[in-house]
Amino acid sequence: MREVSPDPQLHDLVPFTAGERVFAVFAHEVEGTAEAKVPAPLPHSPPAVLGVVCVRGRMLTVLDPLALVTGETGSWPAALPNVIALSGDEQLAVAARERLDTITIAATDIQSPTLPDDAENPHGVALGIARYGGEEITVLSVAHLFAAAMRRKERRRRRF
Repeated sequence: MREVSPDPQLHDLVPFTAGERVFAVFAHEVEGTAEAKVPAPLPHSPPAVLGVVCVRGRMLTVLDPLALVTGETGSWPAALPNVIALSGDEQLAVAARERLDTITIAATDIQSPTLPDDAENPHGVALGIARYGGEEITVLSVAHLFAAAMRRKERRRRRF
């Protein structure tokens, strides 16, 4: 008889806070964290785009995760407390009030968000919700961040 071993795939997550919520991205999608950056605003950018910053020679577009997931725009100070640079082809980063210690979680512990599309997670930005140490963590889908930020701008343009 073949023995079946429950060995769920484990993922390292980099959690961070924005507003009152805890978000996370997969550790392999993080290139690094920089502190106290003042973003240069972009003219006519959507609310989820806080501006651009230079981190280790890369010009990064900094996105507000709270605005992307809930539509709420956070009140960020002039200098962002933390900028989490994301790896990949697009030059992106997310703003964080505080970067928390990396955690390891089973893929099965990341549940699909049960939020209606028109209220929260309008463009699939939230990959899922994880619970860790009593905290609810919204795991972001990095691949959808920039497109979601720009879609909000397009939708707003069509209304007027």
